[in-house]
This record gives sequence, structure tokens and C-alpha cells, in this order.
Amino acid sequence: FCLYKNFQEAILLKEVESISDTKKRITIEIPAEVIESEIQRTLRDMQMKAQVPGFRKGKTPMSIIEKKYGKSVEADVLEKLVPKHYQMAVSDAGLKPLSHPQIENSSEFIRGTPLSMTFILDVMPNLQNLNYDGITVDDIPVEVADSEIESALRNLAEERASFEGVDDSIIIGDLVTVDYKTDMEGSIGKDVVFEVGSGPYPQEFHDALVGRKKDEEFEFEATFPEGMRSQFAGKKVRFNMTVIDIKRKNIPSIDDDFAADFGCENLSDLREKVKESLLSAKNWRADNMKYSQIMDKLIEANNFELPEGMLNAKVNDLIAEVRAIKNDERSDEELRQEVLPFAERSVKNMILIDFICEKEGIQITEEEMKNKVIDIAHSYRISPDDVVKYYLNKDGSLAAIKQLIYEQKVKSLLLSKAELKKGD
Repeated sequence: FCLYKNFQEAILLKEVESISDTKKRITIEIPAEVIESEIQRTLRDMQMKAQVPGFRKGKTPMSIIEKKYGKSVEADVLEKLVPKHYQMAVSDAGLKPLSHPQIENSSEFIRGTPLSMTFILDVMPNLQNLNYDGITVDDIPVEVADSEIESALRNLAEERASFEGVDDSIIIGDLVTVDYKTDMEGSIGKDVVFEVGSGPYPQEFHDALVGRKKDEEFEFEATFPEGMRSQFAGKKVRFNMTVIDIKRKNIPSIDDDFAADFGCENLSDLREKVKESLLSAKNWRADNMKYSQIMDKLIEANNFELPEGMLNAKVNDLIAEVRAIKNDERSDEELRQEVLPFAERSVKNMILIDFICEKEGIQITEEEMKNKVIDIAHSYRISPDDVVKYYLNKDGSLAAIKQLIYEQKVKSLLLSKAELKKGD
């Protein structure tokens, strides 16, 4: 059947074939007159701009323009028309592709004849019977103990601590600067700074420093275990060391002055704000747990086919993550079997979220996108521009950020419809 927007957008959708619930074959035909009209329009534009020796600008005969630029214009026109008319056909066929289509075959392009192309595309499974009203989840009580508030205040004080020079013997936690030589050829250190009691050193290394004073020179041996992140891993090393400087951590008192640094009137006000922050974090975790219960029940109650292309893309992403994080050298097939359950769960989640968003008419505003980018930037302590660049370089779009927002909206919706089951 023919679908006409106007003459320029005339297109023939020849066939839609269902390969499976989530895979369709679509054949389209772009009429010869549509292609030729676009070629002629582009050639006329070229004629107006071309500067050919022997002719004034805009006066080159069309026959010369055709001979000089015809083939490249044909390629450019097809590169423009095929995606455009594919999208028109897909829309008018009522299909919603989940990924880029795969070209199965295409007729040879001959000027003056229609162009026929066949595509394979993944589409959403049929979830018309999905019901997410009144799903029962466990209630998760949330409270904040006084001990948690005090612990959080101590952590804040630790974060505000500064190191100040002391004329005293070294204790655990001091920041020391040392020079050293070892019995390993070429292994020396000058103005090396580290915190006593932490870092890639064995316990006997730290024990040898405790009690030492500034300018003191001493010798000791330390055995570094295999696998330790140190140039001395797996070796017994003799050090000749000199203490250059000692700094000790100065933790501020938790009082009204300390509270003022956080914009609070007094310590009581700071405690209340810390409590609110802890409560918010616990509520967020509780909501995530309840949301996970809901998604588990939806997945269990709705058995649907997963789009092959979408699943493979997620599997490949997870394999790449495993290799990047663990430097895993297993074969792709071995890793595929390991990550497949996680990929299937992730894809099912995405499909459910997309379906609910469409059914409920959930949209994302530009302001919500900006705020999400800013939130991500704050979390990773980078600029919003760097966040945008990262996603554009990684995925070619900001779709992943949109998915985060859609999921948050769906989570809020499902939690509002859920029924809480109180504990015994």
C-alpha cells in the first residue's frame, strides 16, 4: 500500500513480515521519481556553487555538472533518503525499533528505477497485559540511631582534619617524609611521603618507624608479601632510612564552631541536618529494595522474548566491563555464559521501564536532563560538560542519561501503586 505525506515523501511500504515477537522484516521501495527529484535539486545547488574553469560561477552547463559530480551526488542523495524513508515506513507500519536496523538486502541502484531495500529490526515484545497496580512488597522500616549521628559527625571531623608539623616521636597515623636506601641496586628514595600504618607496606615496616624522631637515621629489614602493590613485593629488603619531617593529624573539635563551618547555627542544628541526611540515604536504599522486589515480581509474572540485538549489545557491554576491571583473559564465550543472566535481567528491566513510560505517557523535560547531568557531575566531581562529552563519546548520544531519569520516574510510580506488607 502507498503512504503519501506529499509527492517528495512518497514511499511504498511493500511488506512487513513477523520473524518473531521481537524481530520483524520490513521491505520498502523508494519511488524513482522521488530519488530523481532529489538528485536534480542537489545538482542545481551544485551548479549555482560550482566554480569550473572557463565558466562563470553559476553558469556551468548542467551536462558538465552531471558528469563531474553526478556519482557523488547520487551517493549523497541515497545516504540522505534511505534513513528518512526507512523511518517513515517504520512509523506508518506502527513499529518501534529498539536498535539500528540490519540491512538484509538491497536492489542495485539504477538511475530512473525504484530502490528496494529489506531491513531486519528488533522491536518491543507485546506487553499489553502487563499489570503493575497493587504489587505487594515488604515494608522496610527506617530509623536513625544516635550512635550513627555521632559516627557521621566524627567522619566529618576526620574529613576536615589537617596535618601539622610536630617535634615528637612517630605514632601510627602520622604523615612522615623520609629518605632511604636499600640493599637492592638502584633502589633509593628521597622525600618520600606516606602515612604510618597504611599503604603498600608490611606491618614490620610500620613498626620500625614508630618511636623514631625527626633527623634520626636507622636501619631495619622488612619482608614484602607476594602480590603486594609495591616494587618490593615478594622480597626481603634492608632499609637505611632517615626521618626528614613528621606531621600529625589535627582533628577539629566537634562543637558550635565546627557546626558553623557547615552553615549551621550550632551543634544541635548540625546534628539535625546530619540526621536528615542519614534518613534520606536510608529511605533511598529502602525504596531501591522495594523497587527491586516489584521488578522481580513483574519479571516473574510476565514471560516475554528478549530482542536479540538488544541482549547481545548488553552482553558485549558487560564483557567489556569485566575485561576492563579484572583484566580477565577468558574467552568471549566463557564470559558470555557468566554475564548472560545479568544481561537478561538488565534488558528485561529496560523493556519494562520503556513500556510503562509509554503507557503512562511519561516524558522528560530539558530541565530534568540538565539537573541529571549536574547531579552526575557532582557525584564524580567533574564538570557537566565532561559528563556530556563522556556519554557522547561512549554511546554517541545522551540516551543513557535519559534512561536513568525514566527509571527514577517509573520507580516512583510503581512505589506509589505498591501495597506494603508489614513485618510480624
